[in-house]
Amino acid sequence: MKVVILAGGLGTRISEESHLRPKPMIEIGDKPILWHIMKEYSYYGFNEFVICLGYKQHMVKEFFADYYLYASDVTFDLENNSMQVHNNTSEPWKVTLVDTGLHTMTGGRVKRIRDYIGDETFMLTYGDGVCDVNINKLLEFHKSCGKIGTLTAISVDQRFGVLDLRDDNLVHEFAEKQEKDSSVVNGGYMVFEPAIFDYIKGDDTVFEKEPLSRLANEGQLAAFHHTGFWKCMDTQREKEQLEKLWASGKAPWKVWD
Repeated sequence: MKVVILAGGLGTRISEESHLRPKPMIEIGDKPILWHIMKEYSYYGFNEFVICLGYKQHMVKEFFADYYLYASDVTFDLENNSMQVHNNTSEPWKVTLVDTGLHTMTGGRVKRIRDYIGDETFMLTYGDGVCDVNINKLLEFHKSCGKIGTLTAISVDQRFGVLDLRDDNLVHEFAEKQEKDSSVVNGGYMVFEPAIFDYIKGDDTVFEKEPLSRLANEGQLAAFHHTGFWKCMDTQREKEQLEKLWASGKAPWKVWD
C-alpha cells in the first residue's frame, strides 16, 4: 500500500525556515521532518511513498538522489571517478517524487497523483506533523468501517478543521476552524479508497473543504480516535519543541527505535 505525503506548500507560517527550504525539509535533529514521518510509516511496514512536491521541489529530489551522502560515510576516488559507500544506512523505501505544481491546492495535489495510486487503497498525510498513532490499527479500523475515507481525530487547541463526531465513529460535519474552538480536529494520518479522486474537481480544490465536507455529509468519512502524541510543526516555536523532544532521546513519535 502506498503512502502519499503532501509536501508542496509554501509553509508561510514558519517563514524563518521556509524561505530557505520546503517546510518538510526543515530538520528535527539532523534529519528533515519528512524523513521522520517516513520512518514512522516504514516501522509499520509501509515503504512505498508518493510525495507531492511544489515549492522548492528540487531540494527534496536532491535529498533522495544524494541519500547516501546524507546518511553514510563515503570515499571518493577522484582519479578513477568512483565512490565507495561505508556503513550503508539506506532505507527499504521506494519513493516517487511528483511535481504537483507551485500553487496547486491540497486537493489538486492529491488529484494529480491519481495515476501513481491506481485502484488501490492508500494512506495520506501531511509533510509537517509527527505522531505516535498505531498505523496498522488505523488501517484495520478503516477496513472495518467500510467507508471511503478515515482520518485520525486528535483533541488539541484548535487551528485546524473541526470535526462533529458522534458515537458511531463517523464524521457528521467537517467545518473550517474558528478562533473560539478547542475541539477534536483532523490530525492527518488518513486512509482513502480510490473513490476519493472523484470528489476532487481540480487544482483549485482545497482537500479539507469540499471533498472532506462532502464525504462527511454522505456518511463516508470515519474517525480513528488517537489520544497519544501528535504535533504539527507550524511555527518556529513548535519546531523548537520538537527539537527538544528529539534531543532528550524520548521523542514519542520515534516508534522505530
